[in-house]
Formats: sequence, C-alpha cells, structure tokens
Amino acid sequence: MSGGGEGNSAYGHKAFKRSRSHFADRITADGRDGWPVEAGRYRLVVSRACPWASRSLVSRRLLGLEDAVSLAVVDPIQDDRSWRFTLDTDGRDPVLGIRFLSEAYDRRETGYPGGVSVPAVVDVPSGELVTNDFQQITLDLATEWSALHRPGAPDLYPRTRRDEIDTVMAEVYEDVNNGVYRAGFATDQEGYEAACAGVFRRLELLASRLAGQRYLVGDTITEADIRLFTTLVRFDAVYHGHFKCNLWKLAENPVLWAYSRDLYQTPGFGDTVDFDHIKRHYYRVHTEINPTRIVPLGPDLSGWLSPHHREELGGRPFGDGTPPGPGRTGEEVPPRGRP
Repeated sequence: MSGGGEGNSAYGHKAFKRSRSHFADRITADGRDGWPVEAGRYRLVVSRACPWASRSLVSRRLLGLEDAVSLAVVDPIQDDRSWRFTLDTDGRDPVLGIRFLSEAYDRRETGYPGGVSVPAVVDVPSGELVTNDFQQITLDLATEWSALHRPGAPDLYPRTRRDEIDTVMAEVYEDVNNGVYRAGFATDQEGYEAACAGVFRRLELLASRLAGQRYLVGDTITEADIRLFTTLVRFDAVYHGHFKCNLWKLAENPVLWAYSRDLYQTPGFGDTVDFDHIKRHYYRVHTEINPTRIVPLGPDLSGWLSPHHREELGGRPFGDGTPPGPGRTGEEVPPRGRP
C-alpha cells in the first residue's frame, strides 16, 4: 500500500493500477542478493491498515520470527510525504531514528519511481530499504528464514503443494485482493461493474471450494489462506461500503464468514488485526472517494468472536506443528481496534 509520490489526492482520479515492487532484493539463507538471513539485522515496517503488509504480520507471528525481525508500525493516516512514525515517541522510529519511511527509501536510492509502500524491510545497520516486494516477503519468511523459525512452526508453503498454492493465490490476487481496489478506485461505471462482478464471482467460487474443506489447499493453513484472509477481514469494514463491493456482506455468506472467523480466532491471525487502523486509513485517506473523511461507526465487530464450527471439517491448522505463543509485549492491538 503506497503513500507519497502524487499524494493521497491521486486516489479516485484515474483507474487503479497496482505498481510493481521497485525494490525486489531478497533476503535469503545464502545471501545471494547481498542480504543474508540474520537475526536482529532487519526491521519490518508495516501499517496495520494495509492488507499487503498484514500478510507479513501474520506470517511473522505464525513462524515465530518476532525475536529475529523487529517490527515498526506506522500511523494509519499517511500524508503526502508518505507513511509516518507518529505513533512513536517524538514521531521517530526508535530503532531506525527516522520520521518517515521515505527516508529509508532515499538512503537506498534517490529519485526512485513509484510511491513509498508497506510492507518494507529495512537494513538496520545502514538504514537502507532492502525490499518492498510484498508478494515475495512472506514466501521468503516461510522458506529462507526456516533456520530461525520457532519450534513447531507450520510449513506455510509446503513444497509438494506449491503449484496448487500458486494457482489459488494468483486467482485470489487478481479477482479479490486487487479486485476490490479496481472496484473502489474505478473512474467509470463500466470499469466499476466489471471489477465488482469479478470480486463476487471469485468469492462464490472460493465459497464452493471451502464448503467441504477447512482451508484453501490441503488440510493445513498455507500462504494462500493468509492472502485471502487479509482481504476478507477488511471486507465488511471498508470494501463493502467504501469500495462499493456491496452485492452482499461477508457476514451474509455462511461459508466465507465461518472460514474468516475460524482464521481470525486462530492465534497469529486476529491478534494482528486492528479494525480502528483499517477504518481510519481507508475513510480518511481516500478523500476523492470519501471527501468528508467521516469514519463510520459500524460494522458491529462482536461476530468475529462467535462460534464458527469449522473444526467439524477436520483439518490440522498447524500441520505437525503447534500454535504460536502470545505475541510480543508492546505489539498488542489496542482495545479500540479489537472486537
């Protein structure tokens, strides 16, 4: 999710097109891009409002990488200089010492194309951005960082299932993850209707797939579930109203609503979600869609904690592993962001 560049005023003026990640270096076990896996060296910068960044929050929790990769959370309201560390004392990240994420980008490359996006992984010693490749970051956390995973960490990208996982993720990305944005930022009726119809067509197919199995691929949680969850958890709060994806609410689809609640109540998922940050970001930043910047009171969040009964389908959430323990002190979602 980008900020800066043209600033927030660009939203809603032209058809939406997601930028490719400009900084696609990888942090790997063998350090082939010059960035070896190393505990304590890197800082993950996220917005809890952003679905793309939220993937890395979930992966980091499930894999137990909290001690290996430190976390910085930016203000959900960015300005035209991009994501800000105004949640921290004196408006400065305590580890990187910067006020704006753009400063880490500038240390890597001045005059780079595109906006300043999260998630971003920053090299702490140099203060330089390493990567903003949201598609690859979580895959590498699951595979390249395995030596630093907690005991009992799940295999989120099992080798024998990768082709199927990749296929499902590609469909979810095109029609759901990205589709809600194409609908929300559409500049003409035809473009909006095509994108919105595509979102719900894919959601219906996913509901059919999930009616008889607990997770998207196999009988355990995988990267595919993480990527779908981060859109579904935002659906009724922002995409249904703000992005006009309103053929039905998530809570009106029995299968997807139960699936989403199942994951939300799984350690590592719901405990990373901040509904307050989500709502304030979308409704206050996208001023061309919501010029009054009024943030709605609803929806009622209490349903997220209601029984889902998905365990009746079987499945082993963490495979041969175990759930993650409690999150790190200081990384908890504040009460106003939770049901």
